[in-house]
Amino acid sequence: MRCPYCGTLDNRVIDSRLSQAGEVTRRRRECEGCAKRYTTYERVEQALPLVVKRDGRRQPFERDKILAGLQRACIKRPVPAEAIERLLSDIERWLADLGEPEIDSKRLGDHVLQALKELDEVAYVRFASVYRDFQSANQFLEELRHLAEERS
Repeated sequence: MRCPYCGTLDNRVIDSRLSQAGEVTRRRRECEGCAKRYTTYERVEQALPLVVKRDGRRQPFERDKILAGLQRACIKRPVPAEAIERLLSDIERWLADLGEPEIDSKRLGDHVLQALKELDEVAYVRFASVYRDFQSANQFLEELRHLAEERS
């Protein structure tokens, strides 16, 4: 593992821990070159499907892209980082379990929205506004009406 500070490959593992129900290994490392410490995460790489975009382009699934969207939606909300990571792991597991070589971006986005709705409704509306490209306040209101109807 290359040190993010000085670039050397010489390091030692100080501490290893399993996290997220044993799906990720967290390792604290210390660089032998500059003596700075950093954290790495290891996870099993799964064969995930290609995402078919609206314009027909095919791209590999990007975990970090979904993570960034979820984090933006959850800013200033009482959603722990572990809950976001767990949600993301569940999405990856769902994709792997599909066993399909490709998935439509709409289907993936709808699945992410549904999972986020169960986690935090405000984060759900924020994510939906970007994902569905709301152009007016009326679209927000309509989404909020649907949410209120589902609750009652």
